[in-house]
Amino acid sequence: MKFVVSSSELLTPLQALFRVISSKNSMSILENFLFRLSGQTLMITASDLETTVQASIQVQDVAEEGVMAIHAQRLTNSLKDLTEQPLEFFLHPDGVLHISHAKGKFQLPALPGDDYPEPPTLKEESTELSISAATLLEGINRSLYATAEEELRPVMNGILFDMGEEQTTLVASDAHKLVCYKRKDVVATQASRFILPKKPASILKNLLPKVHENIQVGFDDKNATFRFPSYLLICRLVEGNYPAYRSVIPTNNTNKAVVDRIELLNSVRRVAVYSNQASNLIRIKLEQDEITISAQNLDFSMSGYEQIGCQYNGEPMEIGFKWVFLAEILANLPGQNVSLELSDPSRAGLLIPLELTDSNEDICALIMPMMIGI
Repeated sequence: MKFVVSSSELLTPLQALFRVISSKNSMSILENFLFRLSGQTLMITASDLETTVQASIQVQDVAEEGVMAIHAQRLTNSLKDLTEQPLEFFLHPDGVLHISHAKGKFQLPALPGDDYPEPPTLKEESTELSISAATLLEGINRSLYATAEEELRPVMNGILFDMGEEQTTLVASDAHKLVCYKRKDVVATQASRFILPKKPASILKNLLPKVHENIQVGFDDKNATFRFPSYLLICRLVEGNYPAYRSVIPTNNTNKAVVDRIELLNSVRRVAVYSNQASNLIRIKLEQDEITISAQNLDFSMSGYEQIGCQYNGEPMEIGFKWVFLAEILANLPGQNVSLELSDPSRAGLLIPLELTDSNEDICALIMPMMIGI
């Protein structure tokens, strides 16, 4: 195998694919990138068996095609600080890869590519749809933070794609908070759903910002594929039934406060300094056009409170939240103002952004309350 490639054009996909490689692989070959050269196209593959990403780039001066596996970390670290320049790759018959650049040469062992596992393929009865990269990225950004890390309930460790004939909803929850991101402009020919694991969702979050075309999504009962220019992501889906999320979203919320999102977020973060580190409890007290955020830590004789203005005409009430979850939600919602909607202190609260620039989208976030000691 012999070819010449731009250092920057090679490094970009290498850094993207390096995120796939696990530090604990069941197969040592998975510590490597797979290079497959065919014609002027070099396909690079990284996999952890659960998630596989392939990237294709164009190379020059191809003297010989071939397949080889190269240690991912060594190769990436060798190239990441090089200035833009051509690199010559030559796989010697003795199995050693020679990489020549303007001021030096690297030599590292290559492995036969035959042992690298083949990625799974979708069944013939798979479902396919097209979605814009910007829409998919927005949905992942608005929901990924709410996913869980649970061994006993793996279905919570991913984003649910709930597709119907009228809209598609992305849902994520860790049982303390829940986010629903709806798109009216993404529909399916029939109702279908799948749970995208957190790792491939995070990889897509990194790949999508530079993509301006539509993403071709395909899935069956086991796997999903995301295909776009120069990249293909294949992942195993989370198996199981996602909880009935619609039933936990409260609909009869008579107490609604409209408040500046950033002002509330900053106030929560400041007051949280005085909360008990074990519980992270803060109190939200709603009165006529005013919110009081307070916290205390009796073990260290600390307390603090702040008052901010809002639009509120409901019944006076006080509710407790874990400040970390409330801050997470506020930081990830769009727009300047949010509506905090409550029924009573024992039921979940809703946070809904009021200024959405796209009429096709709808977002709501649910946060579970905490008991307030008397």
